[in-house]
Amino acid sequence: MSITATELKLHLGKYLLLAATEDIFITKNGKIIARLTSPYQDKMDTVDTLFGSIPNTMTLDEAKEERLSNI
Repeated sequence: MSITATELKLHLGKYLLLAATEDIFITKNGKIIARLTSPYQDKMDTVDTLFGSIPNTMTLDEAKEERLSNI
């Protein structure tokens, strides 16, 4: 979901509740300036978003080791 900074200021409570289930992208002058997300988001989802696809059979630690060994 994408909202303006003004909309966030006007309805902060609503968007804090929604952030528990989905990312909220905050825009200013038509450009994304921030993302509101749950601190309990699955870590593997975060790693997958940042680094690409990770097999379901791999743990977070294994993924970190593999990425570091390829540097």
